[in-house]
Amino acid sequence: MDLLVVGAGEIGRWVADTLTAAASPIGPSVSFADHDSAVAEDAAASRDAATVPTDGDTTHDAVCLAVPMSAVPAAVEAYAPRAERAIFDVSGEMTDAVAAMREHAPDIERASYHPLFAPPRVPGNVAVAADESGPTIDSVSAAIEAGGNDVFETTPAEHDRAMETVQAGAHAAVLAWRLAGEEVREEFHTPVSGALAEVADTVTEGSPAVYAEIQRAFDGADDVADAARAIADADAEAFADLYERARGDRAPRDRHD
Repeated sequence: MDLLVVGAGEIGRWVADTLTAAASPIGPSVSFADHDSAVAEDAAASRDAATVPTDGDTTHDAVCLAVPMSAVPAAVEAYAPRAERAIFDVSGEMTDAVAAMREHAPDIERASYHPLFAPPRVPGNVAVAADESGPTIDSVSAAIEAGGNDVFETTPAEHDRAMETVQAGAHAAVLAWRLAGEEVREEFHTPVSGALAEVADTVTEGSPAVYAEIQRAFDGADDVADAARAIADADAEAFADLYERARGDRAPRDRHD
């Protein structure tokens, strides 16, 4: 399979490496395109890959869009004519991506993938909304699974709702905790605060532009802020109610356990 990866950053390189790995059932030839030609050349240099210009007219069996979420609709419009059999993205937002692919690539296979991890932490879970499946998209999913990842099916609506909780809300909560707190000696950390500190370190080791894209794309931060304000304003009875709601269906535990 001849694959064009648009966007030669970490995720685009992960796609290329995963789909060309020895265990992959695809073994495609890969080309990179990037608005920064030096980035595309760097990605291709350490792989058996080529580079193509973003304004070129080459066609490929499949096109993968590994670009920021806000850039996906325009990228689909630009690159759909260069995809002969399939087009898919790995951006992390599915509703607008799938809608754009339906509009601009109605006659070929289409899917939206979301690796739920940063490339340094592979393998992991990969969500996929296969809007128009077929042998090419099936092969892409098989190659991702051959890399040790767990590919699970979803819909754009279900995925994007989940991202409000697991990305936008979670990141907002962690960053707010870090911003609100003060530095303390390591000995003062409890199991909870120590774990939060580790999570905050993980969140803040990435690119702020990526996390800004997540906050732009998904609601969730305002809900976290409202919940924090409710906790701050609660009397003992209201706090107990909030605590039980947070506990959900889990059985109560003795405080000495």
